[in-house]
Amino acid sequence: MRPALKAELVLAGAVVAHLVVVETIFVTGGSGRNGLLTMAKLFGLHVAAVMMVQLVLVARLPWLDRRLGMDRLTAWHRWVGIALAWTIACHATFVLLGFARLADATVPDTFLSLAGVTASLLGMGAAGIVVVVVLVSTRYARRRLPYEVFRYVHLLLYVAIGLALVHQSLEGTSFDAPLAGAYWWTMWVLVIGSLLVFRAVVPIRRNLRHRFRVAEVVPESEDVVSVHVTGRDLDRFPARAGQFCIWRFPGHFGWWQANPFSLSAAPDGKSLRLTAKAVGGTSAGLRHVPVGSRVLVEGPYGAFTALHQGTPATLLIAGGIGVTPIRALLEEVTGETIVIYRVSSALDAVLLPELETLAAQLGADLRVVAGRTGTGEPPIPPFDAHSLVAMVPDIHERDVYVCGPPPMTEAVVTGLRELGLPRGQVHFERFGLG
Repeated sequence: MRPALKAELVLAGAVVAHLVVVETIFVTGGSGRNGLLTMAKLFGLHVAAVMMVQLVLVARLPWLDRRLGMDRLTAWHRWVGIALAWTIACHATFVLLGFARLADATVPDTFLSLAGVTASLLGMGAAGIVVVVVLVSTRYARRRLPYEVFRYVHLLLYVAIGLALVHQSLEGTSFDAPLAGAYWWTMWVLVIGSLLVFRAVVPIRRNLRHRFRVAEVVPESEDVVSVHVTGRDLDRFPARAGQFCIWRFPGHFGWWQANPFSLSAAPDGKSLRLTAKAVGGTSAGLRHVPVGSRVLVEGPYGAFTALHQGTPATLLIAGGIGVTPIRALLEEVTGETIVIYRVSSALDAVLLPELETLAAQLGADLRVVAGRTGTGEPPIPPFDAHSLVAMVPDIHERDVYVCGPPPMTEAVVTGLRELGLPRGQVHFERFGLG
């Protein structure tokens, strides 16, 4: 069984088992004071259950991250967040309608009355924060807000969790039964504990242990630079070729400025290397980072590794600066390997000398495709199904790894799907901040 499928089944099984227990707690916990409040109770239980799933998806559990990837987990987190917002809306609606019917009052009067009750006010505060975060997370807002603003607004969710836990402890009549209460609070301890351990404790411990420093800064071209990072006990840093880390250079940039960069060489236990193109203030400023500067590293993250290779041969497709994880992967994949490096011009083929040396050492077939699609003699083909199988006739017998600009990656993945390649043989990842 491929690692990704195994992780999906384990995660799905855990979620289903958790929801079954939640339903059992609801059924055995008794009904509310009327039918509407019973429905409010049902949705209230599921608000907490869905919130737990939300936290697990972004807790960066290593076992899940290495098999599913941060990009997929984050996408699921986003969709579960939408479900959470609707579940909260249903819970709040049934609470208002239920108490309005119970007191024979209007909905506005009921709202004001509930706002004067501590437990209800805490729940309203938690719900309001979640709604704000969901609105900020919409595609429209994300395109217009700096990542730092998005991130700090998201941190309010921890306040929402605290408010929700107190609200639940005051209102949670479903947990009067000892077993139900023990299960519920044990789950909260495990979920929040996992979040704290892997989002805070592990990164802090690793940085204290390894003490990362800039060892060398090497310009690769006019707008691409490599930064070599060294430290203590790097042979115990659990990184693999193809993964990425979140890097901070607090002595050169603000400590809050974090950027995800792939490892551009397989870890050798002595140093780590990132290679970045100048597309923003931080990546452009890497060229001027002083040697000896302190580096804070989170990670490694990502499922774009040889762990997922299930066939005896591979095809690595890189576009532009997407060559960085591909170049590292070339050191780890096994069997017959073809590398296709797509660039606008030969001048944009960064790390090409290293690729040529590696390909010669490993017996890999390296092909550099430079120029605009449709130009040249013969014309450069697009990455569609017909062209892919023409370039690599045995493509169905290979694991395909692709990393490059989104349009190129999408074209390759679409072509592979049209060719009928199994999902488990197609590997791509969006390297970014979750």
